[in-house]
Amino acid sequence: MILANFSVCILLFESAGRVQIERFFWVIQEGAERRPVMASRLQQLPGDDSVLLRLSHSNLKTFSSEIRLSLQTTVESVKDKLWRKCGTSVESMRLELYDETGSKVSNLDDNHRPLGFYSPLDGYRLHIMDVDPSSVTSGGWLEDTSLVEKYQISDEAYDKRNGTFRKFKEKVSSQNPSAFEPKITDNYMEDLCANITVGDRCEVEPGAKRGVVKFVGKAESLAPGFWVGVQYDEPLGKHDGIPARLYSCWTFCCSVKGTRYFKCPPLHGAMVRPDKVKAGDYPEREIFEEDEI
Repeated sequence: MILANFSVCILLFESAGRVQIERFFWVIQEGAERRPVMASRLQQLPGDDSVLLRLSHSNLKTFSSEIRLSLQTTVESVKDKLWRKCGTSVESMRLELYDETGSKVSNLDDNHRPLGFYSPLDGYRLHIMDVDPSSVTSGGWLEDTSLVEKYQISDEAYDKRNGTFRKFKEKVSSQNPSAFEPKITDNYMEDLCANITVGDRCEVEPGAKRGVVKFVGKAESLAPGFWVGVQYDEPLGKHDGIPARLYSCWTFCCSVKGTRYFKCPPLHGAMVRPDKVKAGDYPEREIFEEDEI
């Protein structure tokens, strides 16, 4: 290769003179210098230069989070990211690094150094120390709302205010006395229960669902008025006899914390209004009844 290059140089010298030879050698030298530099750069291609750290806080005992940070990020930039998560200002923040065993690795006390200088690893814990005694995180009220002082107003002071709901209610009630009376009375649909007895076969609309009446009466924990508890022949219900929250005018969702009005298999029970129930000769359907021609 050297001999070949030398021969080319002689030819250039003979044809174009010394300037061309000097330029040629400069090109050869520059290329030789570039090749190892490019190779070294390929060997130093950056991989994943970030680290996943767990977070804890000196004032917030229940504070627990994770954050992924670049190792090139300065400590000051890390603090700027953390105050958005915990509320501690950058000026009042001190950072401590702990390994997975809970042993202290170092204090991140130089704001201008990159995070990677302190050699954190995935799973290490970054502990946030808030040194401001008047910090928003101090006092524990961010975690225990019972420590927060509540605003209270006496009835006399509230009555003197204008534009309150109490004043609005008084105004509407004076114009329409029945405006705020309950829409559903305690004896709502009582007359429809006269022909419905516990043990009766029944059919419930919509859907013509058949079953047995298991309860007739008031259900104070649900809503005013009378209700009928039905155990369906098939698992078409919402609960096992313990309804909880009203979702429409006639059906309830399942729960384990409501009042039990009757017992039945899971998903076979429903509490419905009497106007949805027809008691009578409604035998249990055969499994293949609807498939018959």
